[in-house]
Formats: sequence, C-alpha cells, structure tokens
Amino acid sequence: MSRAHPIEPYRIKTVEAIPVTTRAQRAEALVRAGYNTCLLRADEVTIDLFTDSGTNAMSDRQWSAMMLGDESYCGSSSFYRFEAAVQQYYGYPHVIPTHQGRAAENILAQCLIKPGHHVPGNMYFPSTRVHLERNGGIFHDVIIDEAHDPNSEHPFKGDVDLDKLRAMIEQVGPENIPLFWIHATVNMAGGQPISLANLAKVREVADQHGIPIILDAARAVENAWFIKQREPGQSDRSVADILHDLCALTDGATMSAKKDSFANIGGWLAVRDDALAEAARGLVVVYEGMHTYGGMAGRDMEAITQGIVESVQEHSIAARVGQVEYLGERLIEAGVPVVRPIGGHAIFLDAAAILSHVPREELPAQTLIAAIYLIAGVRGVERGAVSAGRDPSTGENRYPPLELVRLAIPRRTYTQSHMDAVADGIIDVYKERSQIAGGLTFVHEPKAMRFFQARFAPTADVLVR
Repeated sequence: MSRAHPIEPYRIKTVEAIPVTTRAQRAEALVRAGYNTCLLRADEVTIDLFTDSGTNAMSDRQWSAMMLGDESYCGSSSFYRFEAAVQQYYGYPHVIPTHQGRAAENILAQCLIKPGHHVPGNMYFPSTRVHLERNGGIFHDVIIDEAHDPNSEHPFKGDVDLDKLRAMIEQVGPENIPLFWIHATVNMAGGQPISLANLAKVREVADQHGIPIILDAARAVENAWFIKQREPGQSDRSVADILHDLCALTDGATMSAKKDSFANIGGWLAVRDDALAEAARGLVVVYEGMHTYGGMAGRDMEAITQGIVESVQEHSIAARVGQVEYLGERLIEAGVPVVRPIGGHAIFLDAAAILSHVPREELPAQTLIAAIYLIAGVRGVERGAVSAGRDPSTGENRYPPLELVRLAIPRRTYTQSHMDAVADGIIDVYKERSQIAGGLTFVHEPKAMRFFQARFAPTADVLVR
C-alpha cells in the first residue's frame, strides 16, 4: 500500500518530552495498576492513546484567546462569545455550559428520564447509559446489524435500523419514550458515522410520535466529514454546512468540547425547547455553577469558542481523519483484525479475533490492551465486556457482540513517526499473540463505569509467556 500521509496543517511551536520505558518497568507498572491501563501513571506510558478527550493540542490562537477570559461569576462576556459560536455552527438557540460532556448528559437525563422510561439509540456509550439507568431508564440498541460486524464495510454503520425502532416504539408505547439518543459518530461501533439521509428518516419517525431527538455531538464534525466523503450529493458541500444540517434534524445536543473542539476541558447542553432549557439551567446551577459558566472558567470558554471555529476547517479535519486512517491501513496491511471501515477518532482492534483462544469470560479485550502496553508501551482502553458492565436487573455480565480495544488518537498531538511506532508495536503483539497465556479476572469491581477503576489478575501464571 502507499505510505502517503496528509501533511499536518500546522507546525510545532512547543514540545513536551514523553517517557521511554523498558519492558521490565512496564511489567512492574502493570502489576501495580491491577492490569488496568486506566490506572497507569502518565509517566509510565510512552504513547498514550487512551482517549482523544481533552488530550488534544490547542492552537496558538486558542492559547491567545484564553487571555481574554472573563472570570465574572455572573454574565461573563466569555459566555456570550461561547454561546454565539455554538449557535452559529451547531444551530441551537439555548446553550448551557457544563464542565464536560457527561455533566450535560446528567442534566439532560434528570430533566427527561423517569423510572420505566425506554430510550432507543444507535448503540450505547458507557456514560450515557449510566445516566440513563441511574434515572430509571432502559436502553434499547436500534443500530443496524452491520454495526456489530467488525468486517462489514458499510459506510454508515451508525445508521438506525428503522424497523427495529418502530418495533420498539410499538412494544413499549411512545408515551414511555422521552427521547431518541443518537450518537454521531458511534464510538462503541468503532467511530462509525450516521448518514444525513438516515437521520432524516429517524426525524420523520420522531415527529410521528412527538418524541425529541438528542444528539451526542462530541464528534459530529468528524461525522460531517464522513458524510462529505461517503454520502451521495454531499461531496461539494462544506463540513460546516453539513454539521449545521446534521444538528438541524435534532432537538438538542450534549457536547464534550474535549473532542472536536480541541479543548482540554468543557462541554455544553444545547436545546430548542424553552421549557427544557429553563429546567436544565436550574439543574446546572445546582450541580455545575452559574448558567453562564457551568463549571468552566472564562478562559476555557474562550478556548472552546476558538476551537469550534478551527474544528470545521477542511484541511484540519482532513488531516485528523487521515492520520487515523494511515494507522488503520498499516495494521490492515499486516493482517491485524480491526473494525472496518476505519473510523474518525480511533482504531478499534478486534480483540475477540486476535485472542480467539481467550474465552469471553476471561475478558479478551482487557487482556489484549494489557499485553499491548507490556510489549509496545502504548496505552489504549478496553471497549468490550468490561465497559458494557452488568445488567442492572440480573447482575450478570453483559457480553456485547463487539469485544474491542480502542486506540484513540489525540488531535494535533502525535506525528506520523509516532503512528508508525504504534503500528510496529501492535503488529509485534499480533505476531506474538499465541504467547498471551490466558485472560484476566476481576479482583476489584466498582459498581458504575467499572473499566476506570477495576483491578484484575491473570488467570494463568503470567500474562505473556
């Protein structure tokens, strides 16, 4: 394959040293962290692909904008600039700042979800489902079947299966459905986009029953890029216009500005309904701070405002997605099983295929990411049974169709040589996969979002022979 790589549309002004560790040091760190990469110290990791959330490099203009931060407790001018940017690029009239995306999910869930409610979505995300279930709701996955097939090349694996959606509405009754919660892109499916055409059809179903659609917009810019590349009739349109149209089909959005907007912290909830906005502002005051700062400093809002502008620049998003694609293509060429097509923010390794000798009960994705850290010094995160958690009714482990390891690429942070080093390391792990002696088992299991703080132990004498 070609080693062509898109030119980075920036030059480096400041550098940060990264740790270089030995395998012996990593083995010791892994034991200390309970074989959970979430519990590793940053100075024990050489290339950190745990998340693309808040780990991005901010631009000189973002750093400059932070100097304009108005730290007034009430009515900060930074808020009004922030509000105007969200309104311009995302199109929602009511903008409520929060300290990050999951805070926006919490506020929205408390406003809309009651015990016994049912919420359909195009695959779950851990924090979204936690907030849903903590308020008594029940999640229903209505994504197309292709999303659960890592080898499917369907261009829009984030699409909703309309037959599943209609059947679910008929089963539980529209009066018991407070919202459709739609992700763009779908993280747990491998960063896969939803098409404008499909979302428009979901809008028709929602309108028939008077049910609002809420968008998880954390990576909606990346979704808009894929629409431009893959959806008929969209190639000549700007990413900014497609993003606006994507949001126009929904009634509100939760946003982690730590993703597409390049910020290190921050988020927002935006809605069209006046009454919902008023209720949300009341809860933000309780949980986050004044409704004009929502847990953020004025300088953070300024960084997000500038980041929103930069996020829709065509050369910027092209280079971002291109870097992820480059890493994915190198792995595919070497025969490493990954989710296809390559998503926008991460490479997802098919852990069930790579470690086919490790049973699901021994957590192959958690096992694989521990082995990758040990052998390659790269940190990723599990996206399989550990992330799926336990069924709140039965207490049994959930085993989703996809058992994945996510390698999320921070924006504007790593170079092509870093991507080559990651590829070389993952390929080495894949070649040595038979040396992974067995899986992992829980020795400490938190109740909620257990993948962050759980601890494990190998089921064999050693993790890797």
